[in-house]
Amino acid sequence: MPSPRVLLSIDYEPWFALSRRYDTVRDPALRRALDGGFTHQALDPLLEQLDDTRASFYLVGEIVDWYPDVPQKIIQAGHELGLHCQIHRPLVNERELAEDLAASAGWRAHYNVLGYRAPMVGISEAAYPLLKRAGFLYSSSIYAPSGNLHRKNGLWELPVSTLSLLRTPSHLSAPRQFSPRLLAAGEVPYGSSFMIGLMPGLILKIIERELRAGFSPVIILHPYELIRPERFLRRLGPDLAAYPLLLPFTLDKSTFLKTLRRHFPISPLLDYVRETAQATASEPIIQHPTTDD
Repeated sequence: MPSPRVLLSIDYEPWFALSRRYDTVRDPALRRALDGGFTHQALDPLLEQLDDTRASFYLVGEIVDWYPDVPQKIIQAGHELGLHCQIHRPLVNERELAEDLAASAGWRAHYNVLGYRAPMVGISEAAYPLLKRAGFLYSSSIYAPSGNLHRKNGLWELPVSTLSLLRTPSHLSAPRQFSPRLLAAGEVPYGSSFMIGLMPGLILKIIERELRAGFSPVIILHPYELIRPERFLRRLGPDLAAYPLLLPFTLDKSTFLKTLRRHFPISPLLDYVRETAQATASEPIIQHPTTDD
């Protein structure tokens, strides 16, 4: 099996993706104006923070339309380029997901995108056949204990990490998002940047323990948690007043990333999926993700 390492992912999205107030805005010019250049300006400083560490960037596709050099810069820096969605909003409806995948098909094919992360880590079982037909090799769109890599309708699912305080779940059917139900079942979603914002020191200790146990934790960070957008808290003021639990997503996590890089081995998710598939002989050497099982 592959050596244990932290599987670092950046859900690369506009700052306003945190707010549900903009989910229904469809005018591309208005959405770009809302971004205010942030997703373009933040990339170089973020890549500098990562330095020689390689991560998975799950990109919101409309950013490719706004700033065509963004995906190329990510790849040239040695990172994996994946899809987060074309326009950021909940995508649990099959029809909406299919339309979103179709809208991103051109640039995904150009950059050979193989990995998918659902917005808000919210996905349904019905989504997996759609992702398979769209040419994806794997998804990372549920929360589950580290050490799980599952086959779903011909697609790999590599969950964002939880720590199970009670018993390891025997059935991992989607959806499995960050929710009171997940917490009530005794799972702490430490791979979420929400938890990293609340207790970064404890999360680092959990990661160390998981690595020693032979697991490879999957964690999520966002660009606005590493590079501060202009007037970030003022712009999100109404959302924070209505939903104070958004606050941990707004906290600076650059020190967490620096500590993570200094102390632990890190790789993109795609590397781990390929190595695991080959080590378990579940698939041949993976070069053509659209090939049927």
